[in-house]
Amino acid sequence: MRLIPYAHQDISEVDIAAVVEVLRSDWLTQGPTPDRFEAAVAARCRAPHAVAVSSGTAALHLACLALELGPGDRLWTSPNTFVASANCARYCGADIDFVDIDPETYNMSVDALEQKLRDAERARTLPKVVVPVHFGGLPCNMRAIGALAARYGFKTVEDASHALGAEFDAEPVGSCRFSDAAVLSFHPVKLITTGEGGMVTTRNPVVAERVRTLRTHGITRDPAHLRGESEGAWYYEQHHLGFNYRMTDIQAALGVSQLARLDVFLARRRALVAAYDRGLSGLPLRTPRETGGARSAWHLYAIQLDEACAHDRGAVFDALRAAGIQVNVHYIPVHLQPYYARQGFRRGQFPNAERYYARAISLPLYVGLSDDDQAYVVASVRSAIA
Repeated sequence: MRLIPYAHQDISEVDIAAVVEVLRSDWLTQGPTPDRFEAAVAARCRAPHAVAVSSGTAALHLACLALELGPGDRLWTSPNTFVASANCARYCGADIDFVDIDPETYNMSVDALEQKLRDAERARTLPKVVVPVHFGGLPCNMRAIGALAARYGFKTVEDASHALGAEFDAEPVGSCRFSDAAVLSFHPVKLITTGEGGMVTTRNPVVAERVRTLRTHGITRDPAHLRGESEGAWYYEQHHLGFNYRMTDIQAALGVSQLARLDVFLARRRALVAAYDRGLSGLPLRTPRETGGARSAWHLYAIQLDEACAHDRGAVFDALRAAGIQVNVHYIPVHLQPYYARQGFRRGQFPNAERYYARAISLPLYVGLSDDDQAYVVASVRSAIA
């Protein structure tokens, strides 16, 4: 029986050679390669600053700390995301709340955000930070969210973990044109991989410097930032309670090599999406789509079964797994997780996210998915809901 994962990295001999070159060098970590990767990502995203860290979760955490999120503050994000988009608030000691999704895009609803902001302004409970999530690689309407940020005074961190290579209004995601920072992830299932790894992009040099310092224990050796007299070339100072969130040279070498193939990866993903769209037409399900000036990076291809479908999601999911297709579900709404239920959240608070979740299945989508395997997936979906 075939075994088709929902996602898989694409590693070339060039990637392997890049990593081996670092392994044979003097620097496995804290060397020059992360700087090269940062410069390459900054150029790709058209952002003045990019700071490499150990994971997308670390990037979210440090971006929030750099924006001075802390106890007594509030962060809002989408319930349709991985838990890290919310956990970053709790790491900082801040309170968390959610904004329901748009049923068309599965991203944070601008209308719901605006209404929630109006209510919060009256109650004096406005958020300090909002984290819109570019779900599946489709950018949120950042122009509208940026306008609300200017009106209500909150900071914005784009969770662009799914969206390297995506565009909004012909501007690359990560440029931070309408936000204070953006966060990228390089987990193996993402657009490019460093094994594990993340990046914070920003136009704000203060935010960038804070992230750089916090990723290395809060320590600086920069003479311009020392508060005391240097005692010698060995001298350093810890200014903040930071973390060991550095990216290694090994990871960064893989990232530099992978980034060079990003356009090839995106083209293949878009071809696979077009084939899915054709193959699944006429079935009682909704396929993902690009809307409103947003061009997706197509990290996920998440279908949603029609409510009138004769089979429930569980039955279709199980049938596809039985056929060797490792479909997945993205995501269980974060507010339904036991940890967040203990924070007071309950079923029914964010109905669009819950309705989407109840019918969603993520089909395999990765660069190495062959045309034959994709045709098998399409045929299996048709059989499962026939």
